Amino acid sequence: MTTIAIIGAGPGLGAAVARRFAAEGFAVGLVARSPEHLDALAAGIDGARGYPADVRDPAALTAALDRVRADLGPVDVLQYSPLPHPDFLKPVLDTTPGDLRAAVDFSLHGTAAAVASVLPGMRERGRGSVLLVNGGSAAVANPAVTGTSVAFAAQAAYARLLHDELAPEGVHVAQLVVPGRIEPGHPHKDPAVLAERLWALHAAPGAFRVTVDG
Repeated sequence: MTTIAIIGAGPGLGAAVARRFAAEGFAVGLVARSPEHLDALAAGIDGARGYPADVRDPAALTAALDRVRADLGPVDVLQYSPLPHPDFLKPVLDTTPGDLRAAVDFSLHGTAAAVASVLPGMRERGRGSVLLVNGGSAAVANPAVTGTSVAFAAQAAYARLLHDELAPEGVHVAQLVVPGRIEPGHPHKDPAVLAERLWALHAAPGAFRVTVDG
């Protein structure tokens, strides 16, 4: 069975993406920190199962993705979109080295660990998608949210390099930038609308970065 693993799955975007891909016949592995949260989320989505892991723990994240593969089958789509911690959203003059290390662990190292887990299988099969979802500071550094500005920039550089290297092999890496907040009912930033955009990024690969209208 074709499988999507959603890292940072929550009741908004994560649930919407899970439902959109499930409608296309995908099994869904939901990865987040809270087992109770995951159980409730998975219960409402056909073909979904929860796998608790913290993205700042590479071994736990890798183990969760191993379980996804064992239970649901090869991961053909990886979505990485955990919600940033409030400490990553401080003004630049209030941001400590520890805040930056944590932000980079969260966004860059977590992404790299997840990619390392699923990429060999994607390359062997000659297909797959890695989909990143970021706020506007990924595209334009914002001194009010320094941690994400720095960490998203590093994550985007890594992902763009992957995009360029892997495209000839049939593996697509893409970044969806959502300025501001995800807003239910918004014509462009409603979770279901964004889920449709992510489905399109997988189904019809193209450019690395796509930015949602404000």
